[in-house]
Amino acid sequence: MYDIPYFKAEHPDEVLAYMKAHPFAFFCGADSNRKPVATQIPVLFEHRDDKLFLQGHFMKKQDHTNAFMKHPDALAVFSGAHTYVSASWYENKKTASTWNYQSVHASGVIRFQDEAFLLGLITRLTENFETPDSPSLVQKMDPAYVQQMMHAIVAFEMEVLSVRHVFKLSQNRDEKSRDHIVARLSDQGSDAAEIARAMNGGNKINS
Repeated sequence: MYDIPYFKAEHPDEVLAYMKAHPFAFFCGADSNRKPVATQIPVLFEHRDDKLFLQGHFMKKQDHTNAFMKHPDALAVFSGAHTYVSASWYENKKTASTWNYQSVHASGVIRFQDEAFLLGLITRLTENFETPDSPSLVQKMDPAYVQQMMHAIVAFEMEVLSVRHVFKLSQNRDEKSRDHIVARLSDQGSDAAEIARAMNGGNKINS
């Protein structure tokens, strides 16, 4: 990870809030031949005994699932908006352009769970992402269909053992440069505008 002291959140709660706002995590690991494996899935968060756990499910018989069953160490990456930042927007234009983004890396050990856990997990996943009256809530589905679906997936829980992050939001630029960057990004909309909003809430080291 790109690890520079001033590209950090001001408080640890901001890091957890970012993870929860971007729950479609990228899980990385390695198989028995040290070949990299990866997949992206939505996760739920649980705090238990002062520990953080990520909970989700994989489809069975996939390369990443088979790899994690043998080698449970995993890295979950949480990321969202990112954007190019032109040096032409700086007060001092004789420097390099860059890219602004936010990313959190959570390392831990995956433990696969039983069917009772899986049923509870998919129930909570739909409750979390569906509206309260949605017909797609697990408890409103045909139980036979739910059981059929469950045969194809396996639940897991990952205890988070370390969390690292980078919130690269031009904290190393002077106030006028930051204002120019925010204005330019805001005008672009989409990811750029989201980064501009994050910059407005971020810390500044050269203001």
